[in-house]
Amino acid sequence: MSGGLTHFDAKGDAHMVDVSDKATTARIAVARGWVRMAPETFEMITEGRAKKGDVIGVARLAGIMGAKKTPELIPLCHPLPITKVSVEISPDADLPGLRIEATVKTTGQTGVEMEALTAVSTAALTIYDMVKAVDKGMEIGGVHVALKDGGKSGRYEAP
Repeated sequence: MSGGLTHFDAKGDAHMVDVSDKATTARIAVARGWVRMAPETFEMITEGRAKKGDVIGVARLAGIMGAKKTPELIPLCHPLPITKVSVEISPDADLPGLRIEATVKTTGQTGVEMEALTAVSTAALTIYDMVKAVDKGMEIGGVHVALKDGGKSGRYEAP
């Protein structure tokens, strides 16, 4: 371990962490983020007028798929038996835009923070993709772990 980071060995080379000696426990992670857009784009989405279809519904499915594909995208991420993925996308007129929250659960030897973050990111990118023709200035932001629980490090809640 180099500098306390577990994804590096004594030589400083990246490697997948050995979790075989860790206890199998219930794990949960919640991640959040948002997509800010022009008020007209927000209205188009919330009124169901996007030419590509149901932006929120498609983005929700994309987020679920993203969580399931996380170990294929993040090189040192362990493949996990995910037991639950939910992605909630809520319109926020004050943003204006869409707020995204992903919850991922497993029973395993390592946490699901990366899966929750990937779900939020994939949903946000899908929203952008579906309406970029009318609003190239959309902004994706605020992607963070809001909660993680389970395992040796216990519970974390973002301030």
